[in-house]
Amino acid sequence: MEKILIIEDEERILMGLEDNLRIEGYLVSSATDGLKGFTMAKEQSYDLIILDIMLPKMNGFEVCKQLRQTGITTPILILTAKSQEVDKVLGLEIGADDYVTKPFSPRELIARVNALIRRTKQTQQAIELSNFGDVEIDFKKYEAKKRGRTISLTALEFTLLNFLIKHEGQVVSRDSILDNVWGNSVYVYPRTVDTHIANLRKKIEDDPEKPKFILGVRSIGYKFKADQT
Repeated sequence: MEKILIIEDEERILMGLEDNLRIEGYLVSSATDGLKGFTMAKEQSYDLIILDIMLPKMNGFEVCKQLRQTGITTPILILTAKSQEVDKVLGLEIGADDYVTKPFSPRELIARVNALIRRTKQTQQAIELSNFGDVEIDFKKYEAKKRGRTISLTALEFTLLNFLIKHEGQVVSRDSILDNVWGNSVYVYPRTVDTHIANLRKKIEDDPEKPKFILGVRSIGYKFKADQT
């Protein structure tokens, strides 16, 4: 049974999340401030973290950033009451895997939770090892290295990279990436793909502005190329 950690300080929202997730069959733990949630996420293993942005003691952005810096790859779904695009993009750039804007419907939240957990399992069952250039990826252990040094990838980035590698040499459209990585039951803006690709390039490419492995194909999508000869 999958375990989910909710870090949320609004009692009404927290109780609603706990009830709906337990009905879905998940084991649920919770924290009402960022510092406690950060500690719980470090000390215990979870399949998913639902993280509010506006939290006492430690805001959600900082929690997410520090979790990724410590090497924790657990999928993170951020909750934000703000509608500005900059907040959503910032969350993705610091390592969140997806976001939901308040107010949200329980059905939407559950769909995104199920999609995140499902694609994490799919990654574990897909390609296990991959080496290209000076990059080594162990998808089973969720470990990534570049020139022997560990690089921190989010769970979604592992899934995205796995999908691209499986289709090496093929051009995959943004829609195909959305359907296979995010899941067609969850609506995500196509440019969200571009944001995640940009983040992935920063981590695995020598020069993100002149990528060698993840190539863009104008107006269509992306292509992975491992062989540089």
